[in-house]
Amino acid sequence: MTSATPVIVYPPDALGGRRVRVGGAILGRAASVRDVVAFLQEAGLQDWGEMDVVRSSLIDWRGGGPDVWEG
Repeated sequence: MTSATPVIVYPPDALGGRRVRVGGAILGRAASVRDVVAFLQEAGLQDWGEMDVVRSSLIDWRGGGPDVWEG
């Protein structure tokens, strides 16, 4: 993954988790920004932290921004 690969964080589900998609692959279900960071680090962006995730224009937060975790 490169820093230009689009990331989609889907709306929260009934349990408060959000699916995270990078390119064509679902990386998993995040319960917090910290989980999104972990998925992106595993995908190759090891130097990214929480503020990078919150501020990045490459992340499409659907159904609410990084502060929304309940459906």
